[in-house]
Amino acid sequence: MNGLRERFQRFMVGRYGHDSLNQAMAVAALVLMILGMFGPRLFSWLAMALLVAVYFRMFSRNIPARSQENAKYYYLRTQVQKRLAQYKTRWAQRKYYRYYRCPHCHQQLRVPRGRGKIEITCPKCHTEFVKKS
Repeated sequence: MNGLRERFQRFMVGRYGHDSLNQAMAVAALVLMILGMFGPRLFSWLAMALLVAVYFRMFSRNIPARSQENAKYYYLRTQVQKRLAQYKTRWAQRKYYRYYRCPHCHQQLRVPRGRGKIEITCPKCHTEFVKKS
């Protein structure tokens, strides 16, 4: 058993290996396989294609390209997490604040609720507009 492990380690020298994008793709493939058991066969085929992509990335010797793909994945994941955090914050503060966008620069602005019609000044571009709070 120990010889098999050493041979696999020698095989993997200079190859990319496993990263967070591979992990996410493997989880998505597992979910698609489960859906494929109960739903259309298309899900099973998509799961197999994802697994092929996971193994391709894992055994690839083009390490800079795989690292760049993983960096793009991290960037997109971070953007989605930021957006979800914004929605969570807005939902938690919905009783106390209203959110508007500046008509000129589209900056998101937060104003207190229950003040009637108010004149809002954008801190970024200094555009003034009237809204009901």
